[in-house]
Amino acid sequence: MRAVIEAPFRSLDAWVSYLSHVELPVLRSSAHALEVLAADQDALDGRDIAAVVLQDPLLATRVLSYIESHRNPARSAEISTIGHAIMMLGIAPFFRSFADPPVIEDRLAAHPRALLGLLKVVGRARHAAHWARDWAVQRRDLNADEVTVAALLHDLAEMLLWCVAPTLALRIRSMQDADRALRSRDAQRSVLGVAVLDLQLALARAWNLPELLLRLMDDEHAANPRVRNVALAVSLARHAAGGWNDAALPDDYREIAALIGLPLDATLERIGVPEHARGAVLDADGGPADNAAQSNRGDVR
Repeated sequence: MRAVIEAPFRSLDAWVSYLSHVELPVLRSSAHALEVLAADQDALDGRDIAAVVLQDPLLATRVLSYIESHRNPARSAEISTIGHAIMMLGIAPFFRSFADPPVIEDRLAAHPRALLGLLKVVGRARHAAHWARDWAVQRRDLNADEVTVAALLHDLAEMLLWCVAPTLALRIRSMQDADRALRSRDAQRSVLGVAVLDLQLALARAWNLPELLLRLMDDEHAANPRVRNVALAVSLARHAAGGWNDAALPDDYREIAALIGLPLDATLERIGVPEHARGAVLDADGGPADNAAQSNRGDVR
């Protein structure tokens, strides 16, 4: 494998052909945590392992791709959650299958700015997964774990680009920093020749990720409440990454409130928006009392 990709491939198929054969690295913290758990396997259950895997989108992808590629063709049901994957593998086979993975920090040792860029995307993914799960529970989604995983993996292709094409990923970041009005998709096409979302969905298929997760990660189907749940969690994580004053956040808050069926003030509290950032949003919408009244409008008491 070449150290880094310095120039873009000529087509989406070429990108997918190369990237789908890259061994996905994991965070050093994940590799260490798995090593610690492996030393005391008799005291573990699947939840202990899942808690580690769900902190690392690239490790989660390795697990889901592995279990799907080893799935018995006679078993039709796809495995779309980490807990289910670990249960099907078994604890000892899990550790045998995922021993000594490549480590992200080692791969990007010569590219500290790219490592920082990757870690920021991983941080966003963790926040998105947390919010997506919370809202799915509020919505009484029958499988909140699926929504959680979809949010965690939503920006997977972007993470992989930071790992294998750090120079190109930094070029996209620089273009967007220089022109805040530049759409991400346009910057990506200019540098990579493809849009990252298109690359993401194509890679997910190449990695044999479950079709259910592909649908949940595809923003084109945002009319579906579960897809909307994922898309809004990812949007909130992206906009809040630069601070709670981002101009796009108020629209996110209103859409989230509509999705989960709570007044705006309760939604802001549930998200964890700091009090100093809530006032302007609530004032623009008439304040907590008016929002509560609007949420109850039409009720017969």
